[in-house]
Amino acid sequence: MKKFSQFGILALVLLFSASLVFAGGGGASNSGKTTVRLGIYPEDTLAGEIQMHQEWIRAYNAKYPDVIIQPAQYRYAVDNFIPLAQAGRVPTIFETWFTEPQKLINGGYVKDITEEVRALGWDTKMNPSIRNLMSRDGRLYGIPRDGYSLGLMINVDLFRRAGLVDANGVPRYPRTMAELATTAQQIKQRTGQAGLVLLAKDNAGGWHFTNIAWNFGASFMRQEGNRWVATVNSPEVVEALQYVKDLKWVYDVLTADPTNEDWGTGFTRIGTGTAAMYIAANDAVNQPTQANGLPVRDLAMAPIPAGPRGHQFSLMGGTPYMFAANATSAEVTAALRYLEIMGRVPEINDTVIGGLMRDARQRRDNGVPVIPDFPAWIDPEYLQIKADAIAAYRNVDERYFADYLAFMQGPGLRAEEPQLAQDLYAELTKCLQAVITDRNANPQTLLNTAQANFQRLLDQQVNR
Repeated sequence: MKKFSQFGILALVLLFSASLVFAGGGGASNSGKTTVRLGIYPEDTLAGEIQMHQEWIRAYNAKYPDVIIQPAQYRYAVDNFIPLAQAGRVPTIFETWFTEPQKLINGGYVKDITEEVRALGWDTKMNPSIRNLMSRDGRLYGIPRDGYSLGLMINVDLFRRAGLVDANGVPRYPRTMAELATTAQQIKQRTGQAGLVLLAKDNAGGWHFTNIAWNFGASFMRQEGNRWVATVNSPEVVEALQYVKDLKWVYDVLTADPTNEDWGTGFTRIGTGTAAMYIAANDAVNQPTQANGLPVRDLAMAPIPAGPRGHQFSLMGGTPYMFAANATSAEVTAALRYLEIMGRVPEINDTVIGGLMRDARQRRDNGVPVIPDFPAWIDPEYLQIKADAIAAYRNVDERYFADYLAFMQGPGLRAEEPQLAQDLYAELTKCLQAVITDRNANPQTLLNTAQANFQRLLDQQVNR
């Protein structure tokens, strides 16, 4: 195990002992040094990212010797966060999803970081739409790691084997939902592998389905005065659910059991070549490649196909960095400075440039596509530095991503549904599970039940 601070083994023992009674987001050692519990530290399986963080920690220790960076990897989950927060066990800095900040702010589970961010001058350089997602009453509670835009992730080798590439080897991806079904069918018939991974195990299934339904012209709620009204059982949603049912029972293009497919298995399918297409986003291109072995040259992305009446949207979301409610101002500032070392904030200096270059280099060296990300920050100089880093380490055929990246910059982006999104996803997943497992399931009946359940939740939690 590599050393990550100047204290060595004795300090690690002291820190571990202190953590047994720790009640805050960070802490201080007996020497008075500030400790940042780094919830954004990579999982054990991501060796390349761990190595990169070890480099960042060494650089951080050289610049800020009065701060101890303590790896404390945490993956946000709805079912465990609140108990951890109530027990004071949330890391100083952690990642969540853009659906969560308002709920966490409302519960008092995250820290107001307005003054710390303002002191660094970053508050005016943030994409305003993203800043709004992390704010309440003019106060800021997080900063963006990145954003994402859902698209269609493609295993190019399966398209090639199915004869679905052009003269230049670029995949001829489906541009409509009807084409998605027939393209997936051709792949299944010609290669024996699933044409599409559909998720139907957990909330991720409902999350993806909202994007499919939007492209059929659907919405899931509307505001009438101060009251939110569910529209889960509209004709457009019913049509979209029937389409999903047909993918299973008419076209037979899905994996063997979508009720066992979740966010992670979808990438495994694409990475190992047991499925050709999967709804996914630019912030996860490391999953089929680095994590599951797909060569960079065999990954492509395309826009989500348009629906039958021309609607075409991409669900836009992302990952904010947020901070434990009981973190001190010094701990928050120290954590923000770590993000500077990473190159994730709009400072223009050698430290940030070095962080961005190291990030692009490690992606190239670890078989991860080096492509542009979603513009969470709007400072032109910072964006140019990011573009320069990508250009220096580019490792993909740009044609494989061109249409997707162009769509991500256009007007078709749509934020997640505005109220109780995770609860909505849970209701929709129940409907997906039913139509996937029972060919006699009636989409209208299923969605009528989901409508009643979701309206009850809106009335109990929002319309009070």
